[in-house]
Amino acid sequence: MNRARIPGWAGRNYLLLTAAAIVTNLGTHGALIAAAFAVIQSGGDGGDVGLVAMARTLPLVLFLLVGGAIADRVPRHRVMVAANALNCVSQAVFAVLVLTGEARLWHMMLLTALCGTGQAFFSPAAEGMLMSSVSGEQAGRAFALFRMAMNGAGIGGAALGGAMIAAMGPGWVLAVDAAAFALAGALRAFLDVRHIPERAPGGGLLADLREGWDEFASRPWLWSIVAQFAIVVALVGAAESVYGPLVARDELGGARPWGLALAAFGVGTLTGAVLMMRWKPRRLLLVGTLCVFPIALPSAALAVPLDVVGLSAAMFVSGVAIEVFGVSWMTALHQEIPEEKLSRVAAYDWFGSTAMLPLSTALAGPAEDLFGRSNALWGSATLIVLVTALVLLVPDVRNLTRRTKQVAGTAEAADPSSEDAAADPSADASADASADASADAEGTVRGHG
Repeated sequence: MNRARIPGWAGRNYLLLTAAAIVTNLGTHGALIAAAFAVIQSGGDGGDVGLVAMARTLPLVLFLLVGGAIADRVPRHRVMVAANALNCVSQAVFAVLVLTGEARLWHMMLLTALCGTGQAFFSPAAEGMLMSSVSGEQAGRAFALFRMAMNGAGIGGAALGGAMIAAMGPGWVLAVDAAAFALAGALRAFLDVRHIPERAPGGGLLADLREGWDEFASRPWLWSIVAQFAIVVALVGAAESVYGPLVARDELGGARPWGLALAAFGVGTLTGAVLMMRWKPRRLLLVGTLCVFPIALPSAALAVPLDVVGLSAAMFVSGVAIEVFGVSWMTALHQEIPEEKLSRVAAYDWFGSTAMLPLSTALAGPAEDLFGRSNALWGSATLIVLVTALVLLVPDVRNLTRRTKQVAGTAEAADPSSEDAAADPSADASADASADASADAEGTVRGHG
C-alpha cells in the first residue's frame, strides 16, 4: 500500500487492529447464524437456541470486569492474542462436532461459553488498544473508518455465512470462524504497546476495580446510557439470536433470507460510518441517543412479520442509526476517559450493556410460549423506545459537547509508528471553537482526568 495515501493518524497499530477486525468479522457474523442453525438442525427449538445464546453471554458478563482490570495492567495485545486463541480452539471443536453429527446441546453450550469467556477478556483490551492508537483531533474519523471496515466485513460474512449454511451446513461456517480467529490473533501479536506507560505496582485487582467504578459512576452520561443499553442490548439480542432465525425458518424460507437481512444491517452500518467520516455533530450524545430509536424497527418488522425486503429495509435503517451512535459514543469515551483507565471503564460499559443479555436470551423461548412470538417482539420494540426517551431526560446526555482538545490524562495519539495527526488542522475549526465556547458557558463537559 502506498504510504502517501495513508492518513497521518493511521499508524501501525491502527492498521493492524483494523485488519484483524476485518478478518474476525468475516468469520464471526456467519458463525453467529451458524450456531443458531446448528441447534435447529440438531432438533432443538426456540428454547434451545436461547440456551446456547445464554451460554455465550453469561461468562461474558461474569468475566468482563476482571478482563478490564487485567487489560489495564498486562500488555493489552497479549490479552487479545490469548483470547483469540481460546476462541479459535472452541470454534474449531464446535465445527468438528457439528460436521460429524455428534454435537449435543450441552456440547454447544459449553463451547459457546468458552467463546464468550474469550470475548470477556478481549473486548476491554481491544477497546483500550484502539482508543490509544489514534489522536484526539482525528478520533471520530478514525473510529468511523475502523467501524466502516469492520462492518463492511460483516456484510460479506453474514451473506456468505447464510449462503454457506444453505449449501454446506453450519459446520463449515464454524470452521471458517476458527481459522479467522487464528489469523486475527497472529496479526494482533505484532501490536506495539511501548507508548502505553507501565502501571505502578501496588493496589491489586479489587483496588483496580474500585478505581474503575469511581471513574464510571462519576459521569451521569456514562452510567445512564450504559443502563439504557442493558435493556436495549438484551431485547435486540433476544430478537436477533432467537426470534430472527425462527421467523426466518417459519416465514421467510430459511437461513439465506436471514443472512441477507443481517447483511442489510451491515450495509446500513457501512453507510453510517461513511456519514460519520465527514459529519462531526457538536452534541455527541444527544445525536447518538436520538439514533437509538430506530433500533426498535427490526423487532417490529419481525413481529408483523414483513417479507425479506421489508425486514432488510428495517435492518438497514437500524444499521445506519446504530453506527451514528457508536462513533459518537467512542468519541465521547476517548475524549473524556484517561488512557490508563480506558479498559476498566470499557469493561464496566460492556458489563452493564450485556448484563441482562443471558437472561433475555434464556427467557426468549418461554416468553414466546407465554405471550406469542409477535407480542414478545412488539413488547421489545416498545421498551426500546421508552428507555431511550428516558435517557434524554439526563442533562449531560443532551449537553455533552465535542471538543478539539482532550482533558488532561486522556488518550493521546501515542502510537509510536503514527505520524503527527496534523492533517487538515483547520477543518471545522470555527465549529470546534464554537463548541468549546458553548461547553464552557454551559458547564456540561466535565473532565475528570
